[in-house]
Amino acid sequence: MIVNEKLAIDHGLKKDEYKKICDLLKRVPNITELGIFSAMWNEHCSYKSSRFHLKNLPTKGKNVIQGPGENAGVIDIGDNDAIVFKIESHNHPSFIEPYQGAATGVGGIMRDVFTMGARPIALLNSIHFGIMMFFTLPTFTITVSN
Repeated sequence: MIVNEKLAIDHGLKKDEYKKICDLLKRVPNITELGIFSAMWNEHCSYKSSRFHLKNLPTKGKNVIQGPGENAGVIDIGDNDAIVFKIESHNHPSFIEPYQGAATGVGGIMRDVFTMGARPIALLNSIHFGIMMFFTLPTFTITVSN
């Protein structure tokens, strides 16, 4: 099979992404490599549409035990306790099949919380439709006192 820009687009990649792949490899990818890039760079894995907004969230601080990059975030709340947070978008799977897409999103959240050594005590599963109306994310502070 000949790998070209059209095939890359058929795999869900954009023209500039195909060019970047060719630049990274310094050659045209084979079909297996194209499949791997298309899987890893899709909306579900790379958060193409929400990455811009996710970058606005606070990620560092004296109480941050684990920030972005691992399975879930971990925040020290004092008294030798911590809270584990996880967000899963599942935009594309939920668009194709809302109930099952959301269910697999919940499963992914639970898996990532467990892998951080925590036991879930609460879970929010919300589904939203339409254009995001707020382009700046609110900031908040959690204060824990004895």
